Amino acid sequence: MTQKTLIIDDAIPYAQAMFAHLGDVKLVAGRDINADLVKHADALIVRSRTQVNANLLENSSVKFVGSTVVGLDHIDQAWLSQNNIRFYSAQGCNANSVAEYVISGLLVLAEQHQIDLSQQTLGIIGVGHVGKLLLQKARALGMRCLLNDPPRQQAEGDKEFTELTELLQQADIISVHTPLTKSGEFASLDLLNAQNMALIKPSAILINAARGGIINEQAWCQLNNRANIIDCWQNEPNIDANLYAKADIATAHIAGHSLEAKVAGSSMVYQQLCDFWQITPQTEWQTQLPNPPAALNPPNSQNPQTALAQILKQAYDILADDLAIRDKSVKNVQAQFELYRRQYPIRREWSQHKLVHSQQAKLDNILKAFGFQLDSH
Repeated sequence: MTQKTLIIDDAIPYAQAMFAHLGDVKLVAGRDINADLVKHADALIVRSRTQVNANLLENSSVKFVGSTVVGLDHIDQAWLSQNNIRFYSAQGCNANSVAEYVISGLLVLAEQHQIDLSQQTLGIIGVGHVGKLLLQKARALGMRCLLNDPPRQQAEGDKEFTELTELLQQADIISVHTPLTKSGEFASLDLLNAQNMALIKPSAILINAARGGIINEQAWCQLNNRANIIDCWQNEPNIDANLYAKADIATAHIAGHSLEAKVAGSSMVYQQLCDFWQITPQTEWQTQLPNPPAALNPPNSQNPQTALAQILKQAYDILADDLAIRDKSVKNVQAQFELYRRQYPIRREWSQHKLVHSQQAKLDNILKAFGFQLDSH
């Protein structure tokens, strides 16, 4: 039987070890995957940097496309379906990573601005995989939450959901978690725009860890609000200089880049490809996974929120990701943006971390809700 060929984005961790038994694996930078490379391939495995459409695949032998990320705006699903090419997207694989990113950023800003998060109202726009997990974590912090999700509202009724205009008026913190769609009843391009952003409080914090373009960037540059956390941008890596200057925490689209999220996305696609080709999956690649991280140091503050901020910084220092691309020259930022994404350091999710019980009941309850492993001594 002729050996199959797999073209795989080289940013996918453990790709060689995971997929090697399925055929000849060729690792290529996502932006460099082109029609010539895939012409004789049988499967294509990508992240978000490869535009998968007729221009790429029309004259190829590819019959399976897998995306190890959750965004779908880089995939022409209709064309794939029309051409009988199996498509699978690892939906939900990085949801917890993104939710942890948002909470980490909020704790940093809360300490900087002396905000008691338990007294704040969080507006979550898009309550899917990420939004649901963010809701759980925010409630563990004692936050009041407003939820906006028109597709779910239409399917499930009005009981749990808030209209967008009301959310924008009431929320102290607004975090966006919708997919980016440009057409249809629930199109999300420019969902937040100059008109409705005028409703946002001057004291509000605004967060985009979903996709660039959901919040209109020109309107955002004109917004007078307390603080901004921006992980997703239009035209990455050529991000807007004015918006970059406005971000209190600016990162290179890495909110979902925890090791656990990346491995989950890869393995979900791997399982689907094995099923498609009717080949038994193997587990030997898992021996290459790193050991759990060292135990965290106990906090030195008796204030539960400050203590939590100290613990989260040890588990994941979001300001290190900000500093990795932070530069007064946006040209330097643009150059560093993609490089940092490709060489992103290993980041473990909270469930992989151990620490000793703090003996602060409120703090320990939050840590348990966040998934930390607590030892009695």
